[in-house]
Amino acid sequence: MILPWHLYLMAFLYILAGLNHFRKPGMYIKIIPPAFKNPKFINILSGAAEIILGIFLVLPFTSNYAAWGIIVLLLAVFPANLYMFQNKKAGFSLPRWILFVRLPLQFVLIYWAYQYTF
Repeated sequence: MILPWHLYLMAFLYILAGLNHFRKPGMYIKIIPPAFKNPKFINILSGAAEIILGIFLVLPFTSNYAAWGIIVLLLAVFPANLYMFQNKKAGFSLPRWILFVRLPLQFVLIYWAYQYTF
């Protein structure tokens, strides 16, 4: 079974993002809302999840489960995107309109992952 190129693209992007959690942990720790305890562990967990799900996405016998996992992950990290929008320090001084656009972008990414759940 040959997988579509956009599935490989998605997998590559998640693996790259996951690796970045370990390269620049401070960037991710900064956007974890203070209500969540142990931000260092959350960063490691979410980075590892992105790498593992990205790898599993390209394996035909696990791609369905990986796509569902990515959907769950995107929902789980949504509070960080919201926190970035609400908190100037967490927003890396990005323009507010960019931070606002990131919020519905999560749902576009969820829809993209959903395409591979069946």
